[in-house]
Amino acid sequence: MSSSEMAVTRSPKSQVADVHRDPGGGRRHTSVQSCKSSFVSSRKRKEGGQAVDFGKMSSTVAVAVTAADERSPLLQNSFHYPGEITPFSSPSPEYQGASSSATRPSNSTDPKQRLVSLDVFRGLTVALMILVDDAGGAFPSINHSPWFGVTLADFAMPFFLFIVGISVSFVFKKVSSKPAATKKVVLRTIKLFLLGLILQGGYFHGRDDLTYGVDINRIRWMGVLQRISIGYLLASLTEIWCVNNSEVNSAIAFGKKYYVQWVVVFLLGILYMALLYGLYVPDWEFKVVNENSLLSAPNNGTETQIVHCGVRGSLEPACNAVGLIDRYFLGESHLYQRPVYKRTEECSINSPDYGPLPPNAPAWCMAPFDPEGLLSSLMAAITCFLGLQYGHIMVHYKGHMQRIIIWLVCSSSLLILGYVFTVIGVPLSKPLYTLSYMCITTGASGILLIAIFYTADVINIRKPMILFQWMGMNALSVYALAACDIFPAALQGFYWRSPENNLISATESLFETVLHSEKWGKLVFVLMEIIFWGLVAGFLHVKGIYIKL
Repeated sequence: MSSSEMAVTRSPKSQVADVHRDPGGGRRHTSVQSCKSSFVSSRKRKEGGQAVDFGKMSSTVAVAVTAADERSPLLQNSFHYPGEITPFSSPSPEYQGASSSATRPSNSTDPKQRLVSLDVFRGLTVALMILVDDAGGAFPSINHSPWFGVTLADFAMPFFLFIVGISVSFVFKKVSSKPAATKKVVLRTIKLFLLGLILQGGYFHGRDDLTYGVDINRIRWMGVLQRISIGYLLASLTEIWCVNNSEVNSAIAFGKKYYVQWVVVFLLGILYMALLYGLYVPDWEFKVVNENSLLSAPNNGTETQIVHCGVRGSLEPACNAVGLIDRYFLGESHLYQRPVYKRTEECSINSPDYGPLPPNAPAWCMAPFDPEGLLSSLMAAITCFLGLQYGHIMVHYKGHMQRIIIWLVCSSSLLILGYVFTVIGVPLSKPLYTLSYMCITTGASGILLIAIFYTADVINIRKPMILFQWMGMNALSVYALAACDIFPAALQGFYWRSPENNLISATESLFETVLHSEKWGKLVFVLMEIIFWGLVAGFLHVKGIYIKL
């Protein structure tokens, strides 16, 4: 990792050195501020910016704030005043609004105050993903819904996308060179996509499997980071190219400034709905492969199954347009081979958990399906765009209560709209990322943002959330190592005589024995795992290490 990719922090008692990269041309600059100067009466302000990782999607904005421009962007460096929250060169540019003392409302944010709530939200989302992925088998009620409906696990992906949208609104408020910023966005999108391909393409086989490697003919093209990269790309490009420089001093001016983004949202929604309900899905066939051997040859022990469809507008697992498009463009062998609908009553005698096939199970129970497919990613990108608008509200409205009220109105409207869609026949489905699901989960994201923002940034109660804050500052590292099971699988590689005798399995068995319950022991183990990664992220934060793309 190059020096420009790492934020390095010195003790705040001496000097704070921030290394930044200009989003317009890659030129680096360093701002060194003495803490003693924070008490001088002149309180001169300096320009600067910082970079951001994962949901933060690093880039930099340098903006001067004047008394005449209260609604100027929020990213700036200034002297540190007593009572401020000092970011200690964290790689996020997510600071709350800063206006001059002559124009700043009494309940607005002081200059240079870090938006802690976004770090907490990001860290909480990573922790949620670890919880539902690792404990979902013991508690199917928190695991992903088999097809229709929403559970706790189904909120993780929308939370990620929502946070990405908010971060983009901060990062690209002022762009000195649009082509250079676009180049950075494209490169970061490619890096995110490739990292997702490595983590979820099938190369790593997860816990309890000491093998690795994947047949290129069966690599999975889509995944969590791939979907995030698509949403990030679309949101960033519209923020760079489609936002005018007009002043925002009213709701009408706000709408005029960002109307192109709303046009994109409606076009994406219309395209998704038209394809979902308008495409004709013919009969199709697939090959059943032994899923216990990811390295087996394509024709070794396979048989062809036929799924009878011949319908239009179906949202059932077998005959929907989402699967049709993925099979056509990605290929049936490159889709997720263990889809959630294998936990439905038609496909599992242990439903809502995985289990043996019941008698007379339909053929599609063994078919692949990608929950992060191409068509569903169009609707998922809308979540990113809506998060972008929440960030715009943060940028242009300085009062805490003003922001909260607007967010609350927007979130409540989305929740009501989502409920209306379910009533008129659009079901909640995370695998399809239906319109109702998008509205409900985005509205819930907004409500959670309000709660965290009020707690962490308004009334300044932060200690109970410190682990989540640390995890949010190094979300990419924790996600890759913990949520994708890279670290646990590597640790299981060290065992005593038998692969089952490893530290991970022994610790989990210990909790199960002490609590006399397999599932409650599993839950305690996962909670301890989350605490462990929170402490690891805290250590990285203290050392000033922030790993990002």
